[in-house]
Amino acid sequence: MDTLSFFCTGALIAGGLYWFVCILGPAEQKGKRATDLSGGSIAAEKVHDNYKQYWSFFRRPKEIETAEKVPDFVDTFYNLVTDIYEWGWGQSFHFSPSIPGKSHRDATRLHEEMAVDLIDVKAGDRILDVGCGVGGPMRAIAAHSRANVVGITINEYQVNRARLHNKKAGLDALCEVVCGNFLQMPFPDNSFDGAYSIEATCHAPKLEEVYGEIFRVLKPGALYVSYEWVTTDKYKGDDPEHVEVIQGIERGDALPGLRSYADIAETARKVGFEVVKERDLAKPPAQPWWSRLKMGRIAYWRNHIVVTVLAALGIAPKGTVDVHDMLFKTADYLTRGGDSGIFSPMHMILCRKPNNKDTTKP
Repeated sequence: MDTLSFFCTGALIAGGLYWFVCILGPAEQKGKRATDLSGGSIAAEKVHDNYKQYWSFFRRPKEIETAEKVPDFVDTFYNLVTDIYEWGWGQSFHFSPSIPGKSHRDATRLHEEMAVDLIDVKAGDRILDVGCGVGGPMRAIAAHSRANVVGITINEYQVNRARLHNKKAGLDALCEVVCGNFLQMPFPDNSFDGAYSIEATCHAPKLEEVYGEIFRVLKPGALYVSYEWVTTDKYKGDDPEHVEVIQGIERGDALPGLRSYADIAETARKVGFEVVKERDLAKPPAQPWWSRLKMGRIAYWRNHIVVTVLAALGIAPKGTVDVHDMLFKTADYLTRGGDSGIFSPMHMILCRKPNNKDTTKP
């Protein structure tokens, strides 16, 4: 091979790698590049150890059923997965029904805007995002409603990412992010005009604990909407395949245990809410929410090659490959849960805090 051919071949390979990693690699919202993958707040040399620590929680399942252990459990998980989520999925860490003729980004935004429309807030109102992640929904909701959105997340790395994105989007005047535990929120009683949670309260060991906190900080008469992860009426606890799928979802998504759809409204009423509306947004005529997971299989293998190469070169932390592999396996369980109809990530419940003098919990 002569010098010119060698140079051209090298340039072609380098250009291909750049396109593969830096152009094709990022998620559609360009929130993160593959070469910037990290372990969140975890030092690079400790990512692999923290991955093993995460799995150790499942060898002591009783520990993740207690409020004391949940912050460490969930915080570790989101340190491990936040960058991969942003890179491979986008800034909104949730699902949405597919909409014919709409992009995934548009379908996601419409799903988020529906949440704030349901709680009937107006410009200038102060509303709470319970479990805000890196703030994808927060920004869509603030831009749509012009309400002042306060988000809370347990993960300090997500707080910093959300603030960075808010500033870049020019929405930092409307969006505030607080690092804290949604089971013990640092907000006064009766201080929010509305609240929402999008696929976030599933991380609570007991739903009544987080619902009770939301009830406390809402003003009387205010509305709260949640999209909950649940097992549906098709789930059979004595079916080994059903159990395998649900346990796979729990272990791959830092869940103390998925709840039945039948428990959601009962829990809301238990803490004092009036239930205004309840509906599984995944049911027909909604299009499958899991179609994006199916279509993303090729992207997964592309991304896995990128992560493996970057880890081998020392650019991505050791353990990133394990985390990415875990998320791919979890995507398969989620797809199986959607296909079979035994799982929904968008069981919607709309609640109101009673508008009367006695708003204490029963």
